[in-house]
Amino acid sequence: MIVIRSPEELETLREANRIVARILQELADDIKPGISTEWLDQKAERLILKAHGRPAFKGYRGYPKTICASLNEQVVHGIPSPSVVLREGDIISIDIGIVYRGYVGDTAATYPVGEISEEKRRLIQVTRESLCKGIKQARVGKRLSDISHAVQAHVEKHGFSVVRDFVGHGIGQQMHEEPQIPNFGRPNQGPRLETGMVLAIEPMVNAGTYEVKVLDDRWTAVTKDGRPSAHFEHSIAVTNGEADILSLPPEGGTAARSVTHVRG
Repeated sequence: MIVIRSPEELETLREANRIVARILQELADDIKPGISTEWLDQKAERLILKAHGRPAFKGYRGYPKTICASLNEQVVHGIPSPSVVLREGDIISIDIGIVYRGYVGDTAATYPVGEISEEKRRLIQVTRESLCKGIKQARVGKRLSDISHAVQAHVEKHGFSVVRDFVGHGIGQQMHEEPQIPNFGRPNQGPRLETGMVLAIEPMVNAGTYEVKVLDDRWTAVTKDGRPSAHFEHSIAVTNGEADILSLPPEGGTAARSVTHVRG
């Protein structure tokens, strides 16, 4: 069942998402060669607790950490570790969630570590743009698959592929609620969008094949061909006009620079 949120609920969801957006920004400003993903994870947990929330991911279905930190060919759910140290030329996708006053905030973005290849730069840019294209379709009267189709069309136009095994989702009092939101499909399918729906739209885009596999840790998903992957996510509310992006970060900083043109 798709839940329609009240104005009061939407304000709490906005607070939760602004908190994770701000924390993601603080993490992004620290991304550089020599930093371990464990260090980023510990900082994220401290900041979430300081904001009077709790990590949404830690303990969820047994996941052991606060953030997901996925490098290069890792698509999603990379587990932070002191032995995973960022190197010049890497890209890192950080996914972060918070439970705040009973509601969930969830956002993600992909960042360069120092100078990166042209392929990785284009991959990040196209993935970020595909999120923008999807969000533009999140309007009253549109159908759910209009979001999915917009993401897929933009990605494939640029020669990349959308992951099929993982999807976006509704979000509210639970991290994963109805409906599921694939990043591919025909337009004009599925339920019509209504005011008060809250959706986490999250394109996962691979430079090569869309096929992925999960490693022996049972969490980390990687591209089957070993080519890089990027991931962006915003939590949005459907309104009578443009979608209300709940997880916009504060102005300035690395995280803000990565998403400020999402309305463009």
